Amino acid sequence: MTSGCAKPIIYLPLKQDAQRMDDLGAILLLQGGFALNMVLFSALCLGACAALIGVFFYLRKDILIADALSHATLPGIGAGFLLALALGINGGMAPAFLLIGAFASAVLGGAGVQWITRHTRLSHDSAIASVLSVFYAAGIVLFSGIQRLDNASQAGLNHFLLGQIAGMQVHEAFMICALSIIVLGGCVLYFRDFLLLSFDQTYAQCLGRPTTRLDKIMLGLMLGVICLGLKTVGLVLILALLVMPAAIARFWSARIVPMSLLSVLIGAGACYGGAALSAFYKNAPTGSTIILVLAAMLVFSFVFGVQKGLLFMKRGANYVGS
Repeated sequence: MTSGCAKPIIYLPLKQDAQRMDDLGAILLLQGGFALNMVLFSALCLGACAALIGVFFYLRKDILIADALSHATLPGIGAGFLLALALGINGGMAPAFLLIGAFASAVLGGAGVQWITRHTRLSHDSAIASVLSVFYAAGIVLFSGIQRLDNASQAGLNHFLLGQIAGMQVHEAFMICALSIIVLGGCVLYFRDFLLLSFDQTYAQCLGRPTTRLDKIMLGLMLGVICLGLKTVGLVLILALLVMPAAIARFWSARIVPMSLLSVLIGAGACYGGAALSAFYKNAPTGSTIILVLAAMLVFSFVFGVQKGLLFMKRGANYVGS
């Protein structure tokens, strides 16, 4: 009697786990259907372009500007929602309106950071903190008002905070893919100029490079990545997607070009794997899952990386000591 009761308890979960792993393998091997495959490919493209543009801001040690601009998108998302709602478009949930509103709000936030830095005695970090706090607070107030509306389809707005691909439509995935490829192409086109600007802006000016225009182009590309990543990663965690691939790649290469290529591969792979896991575990926020995948890569690289990895530095210290 005891053995008969024990059998379902022991073997049934194992059978279910095996089936779930088969389903995860099917998702990773692009056997989950056209719509899911497009979502995964859009996450891959987003990870690649975010990782590449993040390399430049990582090298110039100005990555916190991304945090301010990502939080600055929140009131723009709310404004875009209200505008679409006023026009009677899909209860306010119109991706084009939300994306344009987020981009316009982020541009305003970036301009605010530059104005505060140039015309006040506040430091660059203080300007970033001020803009981040003000815009995020305004966005929260706006979102609170939207949640009280009766004639709106505001249920999916919370996905912009932590990211969620579960409700993503195919046309949204197409849009993310296309715009990500454009951003990636811009980074490749200006790669040498961006590197020069990241290392020594004064030297770039001496060489006759249009540093002001290049700086605006670089910032604009990063704004594009932030806006594209809102639905996948969310505005809270987009900063990690920009900086972590470059930080991981730095543990494996000290040369810029290999580091950049490795960063792109890491960002694309982490976004693809994280999005697949998020699709597999239905309630898992996509952004959090992607960042946890990157965190695992970072810990592994910190221990085993050939450039200042923990084990290699310890081995070098032992070699010098001997």
